[in-house]
Amino acid sequence: MQILIIEDDFAIATNLYDYLESRGYGVDVAYDGIAGHCLAVTQHFDVILLDLGLPKLDGLTICQKLRQESQIDTPILMLTARDTLEDKLKGFDHGADDYIVKPFALKEVEASIVALHKRHSGKVISRILVVDDLLFDPKIMSITFAGSSVKLPPKCIRLLALMMSEPGRVFGRKELESAVWGNTQETSDTLRTHMHVLRRSLSQAGGYDPIETVHGLGYHLVSRA
Repeated sequence: MQILIIEDDFAIATNLYDYLESRGYGVDVAYDGIAGHCLAVTQHFDVILLDLGLPKLDGLTICQKLRQESQIDTPILMLTARDTLEDKLKGFDHGADDYIVKPFALKEVEASIVALHKRHSGKVISRILVVDDLLFDPKIMSITFAGSSVKLPPKCIRLLALMMSEPGRVFGRKELESAVWGNTQETSDTLRTHMHVLRRSLSQAGGYDPIETVHGLGYHLVSRA
């Protein structure tokens, strides 16, 4: 089972990671909301552990984006210090499947993970992203553009998947860098180089470049819909 932990408290994230890994689970960790959202839409996970009070993008917004925009139905277990009924109802309204209040026992978290996975198993999970001629299947990491297969480096795949999750929206340099590299880069050269590789590969496969530069702001994926 593959589990994604989105938690900005390093001690809590480390405890969860060490415990779950020792129990035989595959575990990835993101320490802010943007990086966590990017991982959730570009890779396959069986359960997502999601903190509410995250920097850059809060847990409720992530949950809502995954459910409404990306159509991802992966079970989400919210981990938070907010323990009022109103907070819990708000979490469920935004798409959470279960809710555990901090501090928690690690065995309790594992029990919830197992229960959510069993409840969800057997369902058909449709996580394929489609924007016009572009199609991305994160389960097999397959990208096609206008019917042609596109081979990309992992970070280029993350850039593309993030833009495909919200076609038409302009993504700034800092947001893209934080999502793909985990933090902002010293110069814009790294992002510019990866974006060049991505756009060239798409143009060669599909005959045109679906990504536009919005000068002074960032990049966006053009949707003709």
